[in-house]
Amino acid sequence: MLREFLAYYRPHKRLLLLDFGCAALSGMLELGFPMAVRGFIDHLLPVQDLALILAAIAALLTIYLVNGALMAIVTYWGHVLGIAIETELRRRAFDHLMKLSFRFFDGQKTGHLVGRLTKDLEEIGEVAHHGPEDLLIAVLTFLGAFALMLFVNVELALITLLVVPAAAFVIARYGGRMTANWQQQFGRVGAFNARIEEAVGGIRVVKAFANEGEERRLFAADNDQYRRTKLDAYRLMATGITLNYLGLRFVQVIVMLAGSLFIVRGSMSIGDFVAFLLLVGVFYRPLDKIAAVIETYPKGIAGFRRYLQLLAVEPDIVDRPGARPAPALRGAVRFEGVTFGYDPARPVLRGVDLAIAPGETVALVGPSGAGKTTLCSLLPRFYEPDAGRITVDGLDIRDLTLASLRGQIGIVQQDVFLFAGTLRENIAYGRLGATDPEIRAAARRARLDAVIADLPQGLETVVGERGVKLSGGQKQRLAIARIFLRNPPILVLDEATSALDTETERAIQASLAELARGRTTLVIAHRLATIRDADRIVVVADGGIAEQGTHAALLAAGGRYRGLHAAQFGGEAAAG
Repeated sequence: MLREFLAYYRPHKRLLLLDFGCAALSGMLELGFPMAVRGFIDHLLPVQDLALILAAIAALLTIYLVNGALMAIVTYWGHVLGIAIETELRRRAFDHLMKLSFRFFDGQKTGHLVGRLTKDLEEIGEVAHHGPEDLLIAVLTFLGAFALMLFVNVELALITLLVVPAAAFVIARYGGRMTANWQQQFGRVGAFNARIEEAVGGIRVVKAFANEGEERRLFAADNDQYRRTKLDAYRLMATGITLNYLGLRFVQVIVMLAGSLFIVRGSMSIGDFVAFLLLVGVFYRPLDKIAAVIETYPKGIAGFRRYLQLLAVEPDIVDRPGARPAPALRGAVRFEGVTFGYDPARPVLRGVDLAIAPGETVALVGPSGAGKTTLCSLLPRFYEPDAGRITVDGLDIRDLTLASLRGQIGIVQQDVFLFAGTLRENIAYGRLGATDPEIRAAARRARLDAVIADLPQGLETVVGERGVKLSGGQKQRLAIARIFLRNPPILVLDEATSALDTETERAIQASLAELARGRTTLVIAHRLATIRDADRIVVVADGGIAEQGTHAALLAAGGRYRGLHAAQFGGEAAAG
């Protein structure tokens, strides 16, 4: 893990050297103050040469100004380095998310994924700045201070050294426990991020059922678990810092006692005594820094571990080696012995064989959960069949690049998703870079032009998160406008007109019929009246194809389709 982390510094070698160089020089200059005090007390003050004293003070002040400039460089450019690495980590994580297939997202919560790309990586950025820099300063300061302590008084230096094993034990013990605690904290953050995302995203359902109290209770439980985990971290932190503080003071007391004895015996000067006491503080400062790092490092380590876990997830649907861009497709689709299940032990589809001619409109009907949407989801390779294969124009879709295959399939899903931008941006999502006339033509063919004309800002109207400012029918028409703009050879319409009123539905059906002309179209429908004119109707049931044919032929056959037809229209007649 450390090797992988250090690899992110490679593109920023110059910045790293600047940060390290200035940090190291700053640490070395800090060691000069105790020795300067020693010289003042033992050499300058006894001779009482004011000019020499002022010159020495001026030199010391110059050193402090230089050190201040070095600290400013380390603080700013060190954080520039940390932010650069954090930005690269976030880019890679998001790029990886975009490669993962539906099966991964089916088992994840949005809040957890948001936390991995925000909170986790912020902590890594801090460690990327402070990690190597603090370690370098700590080592150089520790060794430099101990060398000067040996120079001043060997016996006192060895006495001081006795505290190092105990300090190392404290750091190792509490550092490991803090790392585990911060991993728990990131998990807790993800949990209540998910709770917030669900409560806010489903606020209309929450208020419709008057369940605000229940949502508060669930959030309070997640929030309290996070509070307890964080209190455990502060408890560990308080213990570590307290032990470190007591260790420093204990050493200082021992040095004062032993130093006093040396002074009384005449084996140590007052300047050496004062300098040594100051050096004890400098010697212990790396341990203080490491103790402070106990709070910061575990956050970054835990965050980086979760980051690596995310990158370790391999997408189960990728381009095959040697996959080639799809040519301009005519739309001859074949399902050959296709078996698929979201859980392989419980297949939804079993050995499905279906051939669709170019330009043919095929309607898929059947009870809910029969596998109609699943069958259509296999065509653009949102999921991979467990057995069998799917071809388009005789080409196995696995031999085509994902982008080129999906670029020639237009999908209007039952659950329309709109981005929190403008009408123009949402329509243009069907074909990025489309011109204004093309966008307006697509809106007109989807019967959205009247809606746009009634809005004060027209196409620049912001639709709100998930299109909250639009009605269900308007959202459905906007999604259809995307497909008109895309103009693909293969269409998948999953209840594409389900949210429209009868009058608008008729108009949209006419537009869809125009769009489908000469294109292969798969229509998923529960309202059988919308698919009577399909070239073929396929009844999906019991994991396979129960029957297929035209509307009239299936009614005459008296099979499952006739039963669905009788149940639907018989119910409507009774309601009438």
